Parts: sequence; C-alpha cells; structure tokens
Amino acid sequence: MYRISSRPLLCAVSSAVPEQVMSGAHLRLRAQALRLLEAESMLDARYAFRFVTIDGVRDDLLILAGESLEAPWLIPKSGRLTAVACCVATLGEGLEDRVRTLFTARRAALALVLDSIGNEILMVLARRAQDHMRAAATGRGLSMAGELRSGDPGLALDTQRRILALAAADELGITLSSGCVMRPLKSTSMVLGAGIALREVGWSRCDPCPSRPRCRVATGARMNSASPPPRTQP
Repeated sequence: MYRISSRPLLCAVSSAVPEQVMSGAHLRLRAQALRLLEAESMLDARYAFRFVTIDGVRDDLLILAGESLEAPWLIPKSGRLTAVACCVATLGEGLEDRVRTLFTARRAALALVLDSIGNEILMVLARRAQDHMRAAATGRGLSMAGELRSGDPGLALDTQRRILALAAADELGITLSSGCVMRPLKSTSMVLGAGIALREVGWSRCDPCPSRPRCRVATGARMNSASPPPRTQP
C-alpha cells in the first residue's frame, strides 16, 4: 500500500485548466471548496497494485491466479502478454463525509462542487498510481499497454470483485456492495496489460464516450502507449 500526501494532489487540481467555461459563482464555490480541502484533513489518498502472472490465454480469457478473466481488449496483437497489473486507489471516507455534512447544512451548491473536485483528485491519484506501475514494470524489463476498468467495453462489471481481490483492496479498507459499488465512494480500480515488447494499442477505454473529442483526460491519456514514462516517485 502506498499513501500520498494531499498537497501534490491539490496542487495538480488547483492548477488544472477547467474543461469548460465556469461562471463567476462557480469559480467562487470552487475556490471555497479548495480552501476547505486545504484547511481540513479530509483526504486519505492511498493506492495498491499487484502484477499477477498470466498462466495462459484461452480464446478471450486470461487465466490467472487459478481463475479466468474475460478481457479480450488486453490481448495484444504483437508482443507477449505475461501479466496483468491490477490496481485500486481511494481517497478515504473523509471527503464524502464532508459532502454529506454540507448537504445537511443546506449548502448543496458547495457540496456538489466539493464532490466534483473529489472526482478530479481521484483521477490525479489514479494517474500517479499508473506512473508508479509503469516504473515498476520497467524495472522488471516489462512494458505496459492498455487500461480497462470494470464496466468498460471489454471488461464486464462483474469482474470488479475479482480485480479488487487481486489488487489487495482489503489492505485499503475498500469493500464492494452486491451492486458492485465501492466503499469508500471515492475509490477506483483498473487493470492494465504488462509483458514483453508490447506496442501501443489502437483503442482507449474512452473511445465510446461522446465527450471524448473535448475531454482533456481522453486526449491526454498516456496509458495507451507501451513506452515507459520518466521514472517518478509515488
């Protein structure tokens, strides 16, 4: 398990260019929410990941840890897939608890903005976890390509429980409801292919999204490339 200080995460979100034009009222609420995040210790940002060796491939199924995982998009057209990197990340329960208290205090607008910023912070945390995984893969002589999350095209929602188990989500206190909702709510999981001489994939998990052409996250996605990034510290 790796724990990340809230300061670099808040700096990344504070300096990000908004994807759409915000009204003056929204900008003021955003500034207020960021001040709350800086003043209160509501973030407990952590992530964990594991490289799980693939025992074999049968049709569209990856055989790993004695079970099968249907993830055909991760099967490369060239190179050799040797493992799947399973990762889980969370911001803890503090932020969602603060959002709840704001709603109770009838400050719904601020609550919604704070919740939205929480999603941005979780995305930054996930990217940091990916950078760490890629650095770890490079240290093992592996390359990485592709990114999927349960519920994406190419990875069914009911794979979530298996992926959380493989990523050691229990170490972070993450649980899963019968409807595949993670707790704490500000949590995410992902799987990525790892192997020998993997090349850039020709797809992205963002492909089906109608907002892709104008989305900063989709156009700046880095995990579609198998080439390793500069080494970074978690």
